[in-house]
Amino acid sequence: MLKSKNQFALLMLFVSLCIMFIPKQSVAQSKSMKKVDTVKVLPKSEWKGVAGRPYKQHVPVKITVHHEGGKLLTINDDARQRLKNIQTWGMGPDRKWADVPYHLLIAPDGTVLEGRNPLTVGETNTEYDPTGHLLICFLGNYNQQKLDDKLLKVLTDLLADQCMKYGISPKEISTHRDHSTQTTCPGDDIYSYFANGYIVKQVTKKLKKRQ
Repeated sequence: MLKSKNQFALLMLFVSLCIMFIPKQSVAQSKSMKKVDTVKVLPKSEWKGVAGRPYKQHVPVKITVHHEGGKLLTINDDARQRLKNIQTWGMGPDRKWADVPYHLLIAPDGTVLEGRNPLTVGETNTEYDPTGHLLICFLGNYNQQKLDDKLLKVLTDLLADQCMKYGISPKEISTHRDHSTQTTCPGDDIYSYFANGYIVKQVTKKLKKRQ
């Protein structure tokens, strides 16, 4: 118990000084973290996904864009069920993967769904090593379907979010086929926006606006 008003006053002065000298950088960092996610990512529970099994860990230093490459998937189809089917197949006896192979997945209507933990290495049917790669995948087949303006905005916003979150340069954004000779993933339509430089240019612009 404090014995005098002077002791109480000294205590209050000490508390005030502590508050004053909280590093401004930490406050700025917490504010910037709130601004990172401009695209809402729906949790696994939204598509009834199960928890992944333990697997190799990493920190993403690149971002690689895929498409799932199965049957054409329209906005009227059940994207959540498609993702659930991919997880069930991937974790089953055919592949024995730890989880759905991708970290973030984009449905044809622009909804973004949570996949495997981004700090867990993804998996692939091809020869490239996805260690260090954050894998973003479009559900559907973009050799048969096309991106619209909404999907392009979702993609570039999501890429900018992840670049900020993990400190990744837009120059480190690429596609599956850039790392493998065994695939045309992410489909000709998506790839065309990478080949002409549109994606990296748009992500770079978005990141500059956030600085």
